[in-house]
Amino acid sequence: MNFDFTEEQTMIMDGISRYVREEYDFDVRRIIKDSNDGYSKEVWRRFSELGWLSIPFDEVYGGFGGNTDDLASVMIELGKGAIIEPYVASIVLFGALINESSNESLKKEIIPKIINGDYKGSFAYIEEQSRFEITDIKTSATKCNGGYTLRGQKLAVIDADKSDGFIVSARTDSSQFSTDGISLFLVEPEAQGVSLSNYKTMDGHSASVITFEDTFVSDENLICAPGNGYSHIKSVMPQILLALCSEALGIMETLNKLTVEYSKTRTQFGSPIGSFQALQHRMVDNFMAYEQAKSMVYRGLCEANNYLSGSIDLDEFTRVAHAVKALVAKSSKQIGDESIQIHGGIGMTDELNIGHLVKRLMMINVEFGDGDFHQKCFGQN
Repeated sequence: MNFDFTEEQTMIMDGISRYVREEYDFDVRRIIKDSNDGYSKEVWRRFSELGWLSIPFDEVYGGFGGNTDDLASVMIELGKGAIIEPYVASIVLFGALINESSNESLKKEIIPKIINGDYKGSFAYIEEQSRFEITDIKTSATKCNGGYTLRGQKLAVIDADKSDGFIVSARTDSSQFSTDGISLFLVEPEAQGVSLSNYKTMDGHSASVITFEDTFVSDENLICAPGNGYSHIKSVMPQILLALCSEALGIMETLNKLTVEYSKTRTQFGSPIGSFQALQHRMVDNFMAYEQAKSMVYRGLCEANNYLSGSIDLDEFTRVAHAVKALVAKSSKQIGDESIQIHGGIGMTDELNIGHLVKRLMMINVEFGDGDFHQKCFGQN
């Protein structure tokens, strides 16, 4: 089997790698992270000009028309650079949900704006009691004249303070844990009854607690048919999980590279610490963990293509995505911990990029479920 990226994908990856190396080094990232906005509007505009915001969107709306492996190739390189811009929130999460929406008028309005860098979005699905279960929803959407009234609260909405709209999951029918009766709505942050409480996350991004108090949402802002929200989320979840795992893969590759380089320059007892056999074994273990994760991500991308061709169904594709997320979580925990330890105290400092990369890995590991959760899902399916 051919596991190489296509020539077009390789060109995009090389372009991102060159951009990160020449225009987005660690010092630039730190300045952007500490700015008032928490991201760079100029960098986001550059992403648009280079076509990176268009990757997963259909060509009919001006997008690149990319598949899961196209998005994964981008995420690997963005992961290496620990990009602080809201690419995951706006393109991977919000973008996937809007791109597969059955609301054509909404897609025609929103997607071109996203591609042009004029619109960013977030996915509001986590609730206080829900942990990793996307069906555990108390937020209600009551039918009224011309639309719905939303009432409830969403937690940990990533990069919501930068967003022009939120896709919100709410119950229009059925019980709290049912897969039925979940609907998805596009809500503007300026809508009446919407309030945000923002805070920084440890990886340099931001998150928000969003409260909806009798917020009116029109019928035109339904992402999919009422009650079909779970099916809609389920249809894009494997792509989302593989994109996150691809970002983690890029980070792990960078951590291994930086750790090996450091071991060649840091001396102890008159010798580089990389010459000590015990540390050599640990770095080899890290390399093996990375290769295992890489193989699993590539397996997931192969299954994504099989799903597109109709060779497997969504349940099988989802099952593989659970397995990928579970193994990547295990590998990234090992590589993150070992990278910090081999660097010693300096690995904990804010001035070195190692700690920032590890913190991003830790955040990825709990997005849409940690390794234990996905291992459980894999076993159940």
